[in-house]
Amino acid sequence: MPNIKSAIKRVQLTKQRNARNTAARSALKTTLRRFEESVGREDSGANFRKACRALDKAGSKGLIHKNKAARKKSRLAKRLAASTKLSLVK
Repeated sequence: MPNIKSAIKRVQLTKQRNARNTAARSALKTTLRRFEESVGREDSGANFRKACRALDKAGSKGLIHKNKAARKKSRLAKRLAASTKLSLVK
């Protein structure tokens, strides 16, 4: 543990930010998992929009890289399109 007052404050802020980032990353993963589970059902479009919004937010806040957010959105859109094609064929 540091002795200097500013260093003590830095340690506390780092803990707070780490907790916030961990919670946000967990929420993002949950949103993505909910979309994956809903693929093929009628609520997949709504879950896709929620997932895209969560990815955009995470990318803009620096939680994940912006290109990673774009790549994941692209893959989710591809997955949604494939599932809707399958449902139309049935």
